[in-house]
Amino acid sequence: MILKGKAHKYGSNVNTDEIIPARYLNTSETAELAKHCMEDLDKDFMKKVKHGDFIVAGANFGCGSSREHAPISIKAAGVSAVIAKSFARIFFRNAINIGLPILESEEAVAKISAGDEIEADLSTGEIKNITKSEVYRAQAFPPFMQEIVEKGGLMEYIKTVIGK
Repeated sequence: MILKGKAHKYGSNVNTDEIIPARYLNTSETAELAKHCMEDLDKDFMKKVKHGDFIVAGANFGCGSSREHAPISIKAAGVSAVIAKSFARIFFRNAINIGLPILESEEAVAKISAGDEIEADLSTGEIKNITKSEVYRAQAFPPFMQEIVEKGGLMEYIKTVIGK
């Protein structure tokens, strides 16, 4: 799976309350969650982000509470993937469970600038910075995780495995 879009860059320790503020957790409606994605960190995020764009961030992205609303709001906002130096473990699992691709690459985070056009191949872990004509490496998803993401998340993947 190859993804392509522009980079929206943030620092380290972006927590789940910055991704989707707690005051919006009274709904599970994805479109409503998307409206408030990243608003406490970047009030103009939803005005800038286009379908297919990437969030690029420092270490420990998604730290804080274990709310699934955080990766859901990112995916519903149209973000194709998050590239970070590292992810909080519960965010990592929640992202895969809902079908949001995430890639860990210190080099990519260090060299990608906000607004750069990038392309990521989940099957190889290759991240191309089209703007700067550079290539970075991330750990490729194992085939079963690629299939979970392609199916839209763990529940849809399980339905195909058990044939329902």
